[in-house]
Amino acid sequence: MTKNSLLDRREAVKALLADRGDLLVVTGLGSSSYDAFDAGDHAGNFYLWGAMGGAGVMGLGLAQAQPKRPVLVITGDGEQLMGIGGLLTIAARKPQNLSIAVLDNGHFGETGMQRSHSGLGAKLDAIARGAGIPSVVEITDMAGVAAFRSEVHRIGNGPKLALIRISTDHVDRALPPRDGVFLKNRFRQHLGLAVS
Repeated sequence: MTKNSLLDRREAVKALLADRGDLLVVTGLGSSSYDAFDAGDHAGNFYLWGAMGGAGVMGLGLAQAQPKRPVLVITGDGEQLMGIGGLLTIAARKPQNLSIAVLDNGHFGETGMQRSHSGLGAKLDAIARGAGIPSVVEITDMAGVAAFRSEVHRIGNGPKLALIRISTDHVDRALPPRDGVFLKNRFRQHLGLAVS
């Protein structure tokens, strides 16, 4: 696959979040948070700051706490590689409403674009299948993104994971709020929970 055939990360995330309805979103460290914020800040977005490797399991906890709502984790290959063991727990718990979109450019974008394990040959889709995730797809075009968006909103056939092949092209940062207390309270209010 040539660089030119890889997807633009912002375009892919905007397409994933279009017509989101009651979708709850957890984003991984760095660029995936910037991409979700750029697609439109929303009280149903929970941006993780400094929790590398935690997005998938955070999504698992949210999916278990909110079983009637679709939950989407948007993260990068480097962040998911840091939390690779979480895929085993997600597969074992079988949350029917959880989807994970891994934006894979084969690099650690937040630390200087060093090649990640996926850039060195590790296959996150094969690892997810091996962990027991029942629905795993590799996406290389916008039609695939649109098809996965439809699946994200279906409760009862999860967990599912999409490996979305994205370009390494530079994208300007779009910084979401960083105040953890604000993000927690806003998210709790969105869920109709008390804020302390």
